[in-house]
Amino acid sequence: MLVLAGCATNEPAPVIDRMPGASKAPTVKSASPSAASQAGKDWRPDLYTVKKGDTLFSIGLEYGYDYKEIAQANNIAPPYIIRIGQQLKLKSLDSKESTDSATGVVTAPLGSGDGNVVVRPLGSDAPPSASTPATGIPVLNEPKALRVPYSEQVGPPKPVPTATFTPGEPAKTTDAKAADVKPADAKPSSDTAAKADSAAAGSDEALEWIWPTNGKVIGTFSDTGSGKGIDIAGTQGQPVLAAAPGKVIYSGSDLRGYGKLVIIKHNKTYLSVYAHNNQILVKEGQQVSRGQKIAEMGNSDTDKVKLHFEIRQQGKSVDPSKYLPASNP
Repeated sequence: MLVLAGCATNEPAPVIDRMPGASKAPTVKSASPSAASQAGKDWRPDLYTVKKGDTLFSIGLEYGYDYKEIAQANNIAPPYIIRIGQQLKLKSLDSKESTDSATGVVTAPLGSGDGNVVVRPLGSDAPPSASTPATGIPVLNEPKALRVPYSEQVGPPKPVPTATFTPGEPAKTTDAKAADVKPADAKPSSDTAAKADSAAAGSDEALEWIWPTNGKVIGTFSDTGSGKGIDIAGTQGQPVLAAAPGKVIYSGSDLRGYGKLVIIKHNKTYLSVYAHNNQILVKEGQQVSRGQKIAEMGNSDTDKVKLHFEIRQQGKSVDPSKYLPASNP
């Protein structure tokens, strides 16, 4: 009886499921790497095959590049003749060496060039230093410390100017140069404003758009057909303004259907298009500020006086009304 009672108190052994995956904890499905990598990806191809009717100017507009950059990358000399079936490199335009405007340092992508490191002082056009070995590891020999004897010209630092204060009177400084300090509410000069616009054009987030001209919108944006921008009615000779600061990358009438045309590149992502002008007032390579007069309205290559205005993001047309202020003053 004791033996039977002992057997009765034993619990059955647990059953272990040996099916594959049964012992694993449930997993949370996450976005695939390929889907995540699609966000913000540059849609433009590495190579472009020239089709009938293409010009270097139209390809540049279609993909958001300066046509001169495309010509340089593909060793095409003026008058920029291309042929059907020719393959043009586009991706190299994003990876070419660039200069940091703030430091003046020239940078190039990894793997470019012959692998040697060029050693030279900033701002110097002198040839590369002969001390650079074939291994690509530079020998740093500049700058050299110099011992300068003490003199009246090279002496101890000048004392910091002090200020005296009397109740009821403004503070006075002992340094005469302090009189040159401008009040905090002083308005910036036109040069300062131009530099600020130029700096703003460096990043997508900093762009603030304005209407390129006054008038009624008579043509709206469409993803299909020829409505790649908006049409604004006006009078002959009416001012056409730069909608944002940037650099003029095209000024002429080589693109069929646009008449006298101005294209401004604002940064690596955005450019704007101003078509059917009567007169163009800017040149290629010119830096322009927001609100600067760049052309006069006209009816070149169209049946009525109007401005055709486009905003392109990496060459793809986007609706300008989503970027411009709500009302056209």
